[in-house]
Amino acid sequence: MKTGVLCIHGFTGGPFEVEPFVDFLNEQTDWIVEIPTLPGHGEKLALKRMSAESWMMEAELALKRLKKSADRIIVVGFSMGGLIAMYLAMRYKIDRLVLLSAAAKYISPAQILKEVQEALKDIVSGKIAENAPLHLYQYKLTNTPVSSAIEFLRVVKMVEPYYSKITVPVCIVQGNRDSIVPASAADFIYNHIGAVEKQMIRSELGKHLICYSEDREEWFEDVFEFMNRGLE
Repeated sequence: MKTGVLCIHGFTGGPFEVEPFVDFLNEQTDWIVEIPTLPGHGEKLALKRMSAESWMMEAELALKRLKKSADRIIVVGFSMGGLIAMYLAMRYKIDRLVLLSAAAKYISPAQILKEVQEALKDIVSGKIAENAPLHLYQYKLTNTPVSSAIEFLRVVKMVEPYYSKITVPVCIVQGNRDSIVPASAADFIYNHIGAVEKQMIRSELGKHLICYSEDREEWFEDVFEFMNRGLE
């Protein structure tokens, strides 16, 4: 039985957001791993006139391709990609679902304030070049049209009424230091999703880009164990 893994990145992001986890899977397995780039995303953002439907359709096409070469399907979604992963789990037969920093709710003001304070300290001490997330958010802020942010919110609203209909086994990973998606988002999904088999993993050091957290090796192993269930 061949296992296929579809990894879906987040809003304004790209495959790089999940690459450390994909590299881990490639080292551990011979599974087929697909990471589509959603329309308008990737290294150069071109989000004008892109719709929620176009992002969902791209993920659906990637899933259909994967189903042709794999018998057992696991969908992994990061941030907005987590919501798209839930949408796919609702519509197609998949075997397991992994949600990383899934954006059921968004923006934790307290944590953003902490990150801004850290960035200000870096500016004062001349270390700003080392603060990569700040540069990333600056780029996103200047290259994200309001219309595409509205499309992101449409994705959130499209999936929300159907949580209870998602019954596939699910593993939810949430960073305790996430400034974009608050920890309450993971609790909300866990409490409302219809799955009987569900697991919550907290990354103590995890910020929003959870696959780059300092404690990633620990939770990578836990998620991998979840992904392997049913293969024995």
